[in-house]
Amino acid sequence: MIIGAFLILTWLVLLLRYPAKALPISLAAVCGLGLVALFVAWQDTREATQLARLDLRLSYAPDKCPADRALHVHMKNGNKVPLTELRWRVGAYAPGDTVNLAENTYSAPRYRGPGELQPGAEWNDCLPVPPLRSGYRAQTLEFRAERLQGTFAN
Repeated sequence: MIIGAFLILTWLVLLLRYPAKALPISLAAVCGLGLVALFVAWQDTREATQLARLDLRLSYAPDKCPADRALHVHMKNGNKVPLTELRWRVGAYAPGDTVNLAENTYSAPRYRGPGELQPGAEWNDCLPVPPLRSGYRAQTLEFRAERLQGTFAN
């Protein structure tokens, strides 16, 4: 923090003392930072768009899955590039309610995708149900994937 304040103070002194030399360099630096900021914003929107094209459905299905992994996951990659990695959290909601009933504790299971999923490919798996607040049963709740974080091939 002290180094940053010292750099800003030095830049201001140079800008006031030698404006003819410091102003073009300052404008070039501001343009460079602007380009970096635009590139980062573009990457974020591209990733958000790609994650939005994933069709990820979760359902409680004890008839399709083993008892210890009763959460059925169906995912389809609607992108034109392969999905290389995907992580998410599971939210559990009563129908028509907005309160998350899944306890996202440190010991809660971590959910990950299939590794590499080609464009247009589908993936099905059975995963463990997250720990729920007391008094709620999994068969009465809706499950949603939240906080998706993923990477795609370039």
